Amino acid sequence: MTLAAFLAFAGLVIFAAVSPGPAVLMSARTGLTEGFRTGAMLAAGIGTGAVIWALMAMFGLHLVFDAAPSLLWALKIGGAAYLLWMAWHLWRDAKTPFVAEDARPVPLSPFAAYRLGLWTNLANPKAAVMFSSIFLGTLGPNTPIWVLAALLAIIFTAETTWNSLVARIFSLDRTRARYISLKTVIDRSFGGLLALVGVKIVAT
Repeated sequence: MTLAAFLAFAGLVIFAAVSPGPAVLMSARTGLTEGFRTGAMLAAGIGTGAVIWALMAMFGLHLVFDAAPSLLWALKIGGAAYLLWMAWHLWRDAKTPFVAEDARPVPLSPFAAYRLGLWTNLANPKAAVMFSSIFLGTLGPNTPIWVLAALLAIIFTAETTWNSLVARIFSLDRTRARYISLKTVIDRSFGGLLALVGVKIVAT
């Protein structure tokens, strides 16, 4: 793999990480409601989910999808259903008053936040298609194992760093104060956007 191909891969991965999607939406809301530490654990789960999709792409998941398009369709349906379920809960609970963190137990444990991030990313099978396309365009048949490991490290770092940054921005006191005053509108906006992402996954 040439240096130019390696840099192109890194650029595509970073672009994919910062693109708006369910992972970014969930990072923003977790930063708002749970704070940065929980958001960082969620981001690590998102990064792990991206690595899992990338590993599957490396081992020819695109060939499976080409041979059995119904499998991709089933994954899309399952992922969309999961996102729509989360969207419904956000919409339904939007009017529930927000209680300051110092007056309640933290709703998500670190493991629960990590698991939520993992499942949020795994609910988007388009990531597998995207990574398959990137690998087909940048990897040769004799790519060394250490290069593949470095590429996976880039994927994990890009996804985790970006989503941690999103959680940090939305965890700031000024942002959280604004959220408390507009909780119903913001939660229903997040829910609506998640629902749109779920519908888009099925439609494309």
